[in-house]
Amino acid sequence: RLVRQALAGMLWSKQYYYLDVERWLAEHGVDPLAADPRIRNSSWYHMVNDEIMSMPDTWEYPWFAAWDLAFHTLALSMVDIGFAKSQLDLLLRRLYLHPNGQIPAYEWNFSDVNPPVHAWAVLFVYELEKHRTGHGDRAFLENAFQKLTKNFTWWLNRKDADGNNVFQGGFLGLDNIGVFDRSAPLPTGGRLDQADGTAWMALYCQNLLDIAIELAVDNPVYVEQAQMLFEHFAWIAVALNRIGQDNTSLWDEEDGFFYDVLRLPDGSATRLKVRSLVGLIPLAATSLVGDRANRAFPELVQGAQDFIRRHPAVEAFVAQQAADHPDTDGRYLFALFGEDRLRRILARMLDEDEFLGPHGIRSLSRYHAKHPYTFDVHGQTYGVGYLPAESDSGMFGGNSNWRGPVWFPMNILLIRALLNLHAHHGPGFTVECPTGSGRRLNLYEVAREISDRLTATFLPDTDGHRPVHGGRSVFAEDPHWKDLVLFYEYFHGDNGTGLGASHQTGWTGLVAATATLFHAISEEDWQRGGRESLS
Repeated sequence: RLVRQALAGMLWSKQYYYLDVERWLAEHGVDPLAADPRIRNSSWYHMVNDEIMSMPDTWEYPWFAAWDLAFHTLALSMVDIGFAKSQLDLLLRRLYLHPNGQIPAYEWNFSDVNPPVHAWAVLFVYELEKHRTGHGDRAFLENAFQKLTKNFTWWLNRKDADGNNVFQGGFLGLDNIGVFDRSAPLPTGGRLDQADGTAWMALYCQNLLDIAIELAVDNPVYVEQAQMLFEHFAWIAVALNRIGQDNTSLWDEEDGFFYDVLRLPDGSATRLKVRSLVGLIPLAATSLVGDRANRAFPELVQGAQDFIRRHPAVEAFVAQQAADHPDTDGRYLFALFGEDRLRRILARMLDEDEFLGPHGIRSLSRYHAKHPYTFDVHGQTYGVGYLPAESDSGMFGGNSNWRGPVWFPMNILLIRALLNLHAHHGPGFTVECPTGSGRRLNLYEVAREISDRLTATFLPDTDGHRPVHGGRSVFAEDPHWKDLVLFYEYFHGDNGTGLGASHQTGWTGLVAATATLFHAISEEDWQRGGRESLS
């Protein structure tokens, strides 16, 4: 019943969306060809949206959002893979994609930057269809790759201020998560080097590399692009771990966590030590890539080995990661850190006094409930505290909050990373879960534990109460209501109560995947790890 209602909500959230931006600008007295940064969307005059689209919520959010839509397609592909593919293709068409390569974020400001998860969604849907039918839609994959490469280049040119493979990104969808509004000029001046922006680009490299290897099977011209993407990933990985010294490094050795770094106009820098999803996204950038590279493309493997040997910084990183040899299935682990840092990050993520909530991974550590982070600028104090429910900040209108609640999309990416790590490290690699409990689980079991906590948000307890409904009796006792489930935007970090848009479904429809995934695929299946499951 839960899975059916989740998927029905996804299908119900289709809506016709029309917006001719040039006409809209003209009707508001703006010259469409004179882009004015003070006028919203003035540089997007090429856009003509005229399609049926999957909305975050047809009532409260009746417009598309780029990274929401990518997650929507994962759930939609369970029942309508053709529609899922059409939605991924849509944002890459010439009437949507900016001529400079940027993917439009959402109607309020197309120029905001959403996390680049489109390539992962394309790969996921492609592999799923290939697994079901025995053949993949290579025209779909190749078309997407060409457009995504353009978007990847836009990221490289626009969001890496110093050209040192540390990315800024700005907003990145995580409104109300940081000390400052990351989409606005900083009150300090300067800029933020973002751990999440850098990690998103690493994941982007991994996904595009995997697609390039798949396409190279029929067209060897993609081998060169695969080599380029490998080298980009290597430099990003080195930068994330080693850029600068002291407060200029994104990794904090004392805390065992990644943080954003605030770079000030006078050249000084300081870490903004907020324990949030920003520091967990480097874990999400974990993939197993290249199961056929050794057999079909020895020149790619040789080229990668030559590149590693030529660059001591890359060679040192690969040695520290201990992943320079393929596993028994010929796959290489692409991750941003080695076993020591992995264990330190997992110890925080799986701590019930930090990130591990009863209904999934929180967006902010519960540590900040008693230890809010503050930062003083020009006599004004900025702060971040743990807020498991609605935000008390006016940032972004106060109607969205990543300061404690559970959000499904990021949990899905963390589950994916854990499964890839399990397939690489095997069942002998165990961690405490929860941290301090003495209970040791392998990473498949940890992934299942998180998945079960997410799914339990919607399941009735022995008294018929579903956590999502926050103890309201009508949803537990009234026969006309007790089996109706609402799929909210996000969920209370301590008790699972639904928050935000009440009938959103949107990316919360991913519960259809968490509710079925571990019942359909055993630990042994993950260990063997076909490409279609690991993407």
